[in-house]
Amino acid sequence: MKHKKYLLLYTLLTIFGVKAQQVSSPGGNISLEFSINSEGEPTYKVFYKNKTVIKSSKLGFTLKASENLNKGFELLDSETATFNETWKPVWGEESEIRNHYNELLVRLNQTTTQRVMNIRFRVFNEGVGFRYEFPEQPNLNHFVIEDEKTQFAMTGNHNAFWIPGDYDTQEYDYTESRLSEIRGLMNKSITENLSQKSFSSTGVQTALMMKTDEGLYINIHEAALIDFSVLHLELDDENFIFNAWLTPDSQGVKPYMIAPANTPWRTIMVSDDARDILASRITYNLNEPCLIEDTSWIKPVKYVGVWWEMITGKSSWAYTNDFKAVKLGVTNYNKATPNGTHGANNKHVKELIDFAALHGFDGVLVEGWNVGWEDWYGHSKDYVFDFVTPYPDFDVDEIQEYAKSKGVEMIMHHETSSSVRNYERHLDEAYKFMKDHGYNAVKSGYVGDILPRGENHYSQWMINHYQYALEKAANYKIMVNAHEAVRPTGIARTYPNLIGNEAARGTEYQAFGGSKPNHVTVLPFTRLIGGPMDYTPGIFEMDISKLNSDNKSHVNSTIANQLALYVTMYSPLQMAADLPENYNRFLDAFQFIKDVGLDWDRSLYLEAEPGSYITIARKAKGTNNWFIGNVNGKQNRESNISLDFLDKGKTYVATVYADAKDANYKTNPQAYTIKKMKVTSKSNISLKSVEAGGYAISIVEE
Repeated sequence: MKHKKYLLLYTLLTIFGVKAQQVSSPGGNISLEFSINSEGEPTYKVFYKNKTVIKSSKLGFTLKASENLNKGFELLDSETATFNETWKPVWGEESEIRNHYNELLVRLNQTTTQRVMNIRFRVFNEGVGFRYEFPEQPNLNHFVIEDEKTQFAMTGNHNAFWIPGDYDTQEYDYTESRLSEIRGLMNKSITENLSQKSFSSTGVQTALMMKTDEGLYINIHEAALIDFSVLHLELDDENFIFNAWLTPDSQGVKPYMIAPANTPWRTIMVSDDARDILASRITYNLNEPCLIEDTSWIKPVKYVGVWWEMITGKSSWAYTNDFKAVKLGVTNYNKATPNGTHGANNKHVKELIDFAALHGFDGVLVEGWNVGWEDWYGHSKDYVFDFVTPYPDFDVDEIQEYAKSKGVEMIMHHETSSSVRNYERHLDEAYKFMKDHGYNAVKSGYVGDILPRGENHYSQWMINHYQYALEKAANYKIMVNAHEAVRPTGIARTYPNLIGNEAARGTEYQAFGGSKPNHVTVLPFTRLIGGPMDYTPGIFEMDISKLNSDNKSHVNSTIANQLALYVTMYSPLQMAADLPENYNRFLDAFQFIKDVGLDWDRSLYLEAEPGSYITIARKAKGTNNWFIGNVNGKQNRESNISLDFLDKGKTYVATVYADAKDANYKTNPQAYTIKKMKVTSKSNISLKSVEAGGYAISIVEE
């Protein structure tokens, strides 16, 4: 259903003698007001149920070697529209998404330069999106942005869930604090990473989640990040104003622009119910519709792999310890001594294929299969991998034939070591190699500092690289799961072959010393706002020293919590990340991972409070089966939910996987209970979740 209409000068208000335009959400709870102040500076305000959410905030840009685009404007005209459609994603948290908003477009003219800048606002029932548009014009063609001057002026010293601003990584634990405390906590929040570059003592990343003292939930992010730099926020902590901060390139320059051009959307979600933030699809709705005509090859994937054993230090990516330096095409691996710990060998990979086939998994990921891992990191090495040459103990054809005979697909791994030019040189050959050998999905990686040297992971140049790799993959009908790349901004609506991203502190950090116990109660409010995360859940052995005696890390989670993640951490790409031998010890709990859906007709957000708890129910696509996940934060809690979403008059069998009474994420994480019960739409369930615990429920029609 679509409905669109245009009116000239939709709402003209006069405030203190200055003309202003106002547009409200379809439901009327959210309104936005645009005006130009006495200096000719564009400004906006946002209101929720007549309460101010964003105070008067300035808009615009400063330019390099040109007159700035942040003042001296007059209003040429304005235009409004109403849009209402329902579209079907290729995969997602629901089978249909409603895109309903009221729009205000203001056309501004800078009187001294006769340059035109338009700002388009869209107001949804759960928030606001706006972007800058530069139409084709005689006085603005090539230009370079020095700084974006967009402001987000807060109404007070809100509580926030934040990670430090960084040009290269989002792999940090979240800090919860008042805005006024960010400066004092910044140094502590910056933990070691293989590539990182912070920029300010009050700089934070988006998506930024906040809660006001009055109980309003506010989320700031961006959507449709194409051919532009990543948005960060720098806080003026005297006035509680966030200022846009764009990631520079190796020359310290921000985006290079050519008119006509648009910026990404800046998004502000607001509600007095935290569940509305999780349910919002603003980020996707602000992206363009799917550009891939035939999407039949894009399918959700549940997989296992040769990965966790390397992360924990039990196995190695490298084939040999003989070489401290490798030259591809020169180094002779056939004369090397195997180190005995190389995970990607034929025998072991076949064992994983057998395990996947036995338990109904779609695929097997193998990392460390290709030559070059002996000196892959830390040497600023350009020609580090060729993406097609296997180690002597990994036979690509033999493995592919074996996997095919078992009904299992192999998943490719392309670690680039952030040597981006090298990857682009080899990309066609690497993708062709994949298709020739039956690989339909690739996990790419960008560990370490970017080559060309001095470039940042989140600069315009790198954003264009990630997009180039994604679009070229679509040409080859290849699905992409990009790690260490930019956090998603809804691009998967346009290119649904982007079935996964990392771009946050994933499960691997549980083997690097651990993550905070409530980490997974924050991520859906922050990182997952822009798209799914390949979080790699399903760890059953929390004591990492049992895999590698030299690694004393502990996974800060209970088994029940790990099961719940398959529901609460949405992704069409889900890994059972632990080793088969650990699953074989707990096959009754493993059953939930086997059963849980990947793609959904409907999602309901039953309980939510950032940093504390999340409970989500999802209906598996094309079935009448429901799955519920609850993850709990730093305090024991009783969760009470109604099953009134079930079909009336029908009886279901619910299998409940929950924390045992004596479960403790540190001392007794493998204590869980499983019980079956008959339920109907009239049933209510009450369960206790321990700190870093939770529960998972499968509900099948009787």
